[in-house]
Amino acid sequence: MPEEKDRLTVIEPRIFEVPVGISNRHVHLCEEDVERLFGSGHQLTKLKDLSQPGQYACEETVMLVGPKGVIEKVRVLGPTRKQTQIEITITDSFKLGIKAPLRDSGDLEGSAPITLVGPKGTITLKEGAIIAARHIHMHTSDAEELGLKDGDKVSVRAKGPRGIIFGDVLVRVSDKFKLEMHVDTDEANAVGLRNGDILKAYIHRGHISEILNK
Repeated sequence: MPEEKDRLTVIEPRIFEVPVGISNRHVHLCEEDVERLFGSGHQLTKLKDLSQPGQYACEETVMLVGPKGVIEKVRVLGPTRKQTQIEITITDSFKLGIKAPLRDSGDLEGSAPITLVGPKGTITLKEGAIIAARHIHMHTSDAEELGLKDGDKVSVRAKGPRGIIFGDVLVRVSDKFKLEMHVDTDEANAVGLRNGDILKAYIHRGHISEILNK
């Protein structure tokens, strides 16, 4: 049993269910870098839609190059963004030989340098590679119903033989999102998660140990 000082301050946390989407390594490109890697005037070609509205996997892939290794055929995701961002796992960072920080998407200042190789060109970025923090995409209506706002954090429990509590799961709220938790392949494989698995998320304050039997 936890000591009294570690006990939950809200004894009955609010609980909601959230499906899982497993995020493999991928690249978001700005328009300028699309042309530098794939040729002048090139436009990204949609391969298939992703689970989040308006997001899609592209036919285009690039090679990631680091001081110690390379990773080939890394998928580009669309649409283009204002700044190029590379999302990898801790395992990938070891293979590449870079120190990619754990960051929220879009927080690229001081992130890891990396080289991207495409069929028409090569780009060496001074920053841009991150390990994306686990997060939940949530529609505005869901957030209002749950009393959450963009930037809040919750805990999410995955049961099973290798069950775990995911702490500090960032909530991202937008009218363009649908409810889904994103974890990378390292975290999913460690726990044995698959796309579409349903987990329980807990809105609480204090020590997570008090909700384990809920």
